[in-house]
Amino acid sequence: MEHQDLLKILKNRFDKNPNRHKNLNWNTIEEKLKTNQKKLAVLDRMEKTGGEPDVIGYEKETDHYLFVDCSPESPEARRSLCYDKEALIARKANKPKNSAIEMATSIGIELLTEEQYRHLQTLGHFDTKTSTWLKTPNEIRKLGGALFADFRFNHVFVYHNGVQSYYAGRGFRGVLKV
Repeated sequence: MEHQDLLKILKNRFDKNPNRHKNLNWNTIEEKLKTNQKKLAVLDRMEKTGGEPDVIGYEKETDHYLFVDCSPESPEARRSLCYDKEALIARKANKPKNSAIEMATSIGIELLTEEQYRHLQTLGHFDTKTSTWLKTPNEIRKLGGALFADFRFNHVFVYHNGVQSYYAGRGFRGVLKV
């Protein structure tokens, strides 16, 4: 996708969802994007895999805007994945096509943390029919587990599963700092 087309898509999404980025100015964000072709390429990959990235915050101390996948459900092109490469290699039968961590890395994003996911859910209702792998603390991962979350019964639920598991309705959302 041409960067001009992508910038139009991002601006339209930004304008349609002002509750996600109160007190932030699109012109400032756009100028920052125009000077960073690598970040634009990552946003393009987020868009092409169904993430519908939008700005959901600003880190003053680092001067970074946070672009997060804001598709209503986990991005369809990023579902049916186990957690990481180690889990994919260890899986003996019915291997998924990829892992969430490997795919996120190839796109150029990181999985959302639990804190970021909970913040996203304050901006709308996401994953009401799907679920999303979350960046998992090392202590949990070392024991073979990983975290995922969804929104059901008007509540954010965070669960655990084995890293080798994968489901058609579980994908991942990412964050990009610009």
